[in-house]
Amino acid sequence: MNKDYKTPANTRIGHIHLQVSNLDRALEFYRDLLGFELTTMYGKNAAFLSAGGYHHHIGLNTWHSKGGPPAPRNSAGLYHTAFLYPTRKDLAEVLQRLIDEGYPISGASDHGVSEAIYLEDPDGNGVELYCDRPREEWEYTEDGSVKMVSKPLEVQDLLSEFD
Repeated sequence: MNKDYKTPANTRIGHIHLQVSNLDRALEFYRDLLGFELTTMYGKNAAFLSAGGYHHHIGLNTWHSKGGPPAPRNSAGLYHTAFLYPTRKDLAEVLQRLIDEGYPISGASDHGVSEAIYLEDPDGNGVELYCDRPREEWEYTEDGSVKMVSKPLEVQDLLSEFD
């Protein structure tokens, strides 16, 4: 295999498509709680949502999973999806909404390059909500690799974005 292949620098992940067990419950999470906009329903068993009017960032369907159990944790599969918020204030706003709604948060980390909130959707799929720090603040190792850490997030400092 040729190890010189490189993905173009402007390549982005376009969307995720998740199998869910209950479409209405998934819509309550992704649309009503996180705030993604419903762009279209595909029959009664699929929905497509976006941020900012794109055709879809998230696809949800029950084609093969309606009423099914969550995927097993100790097997190959999706670890989590990650949603990059444009500003720290945007991340603080969604965190405050989660707190106000009493939605369980499973973690909050400072990764040096970003700040992240972790939770699970109603089907047990991991979800990361995060905001990058400016690249000028990133640290690098001697070999030029990005230096990332996993420290507890200063949640009150993040929420102070509202002050």
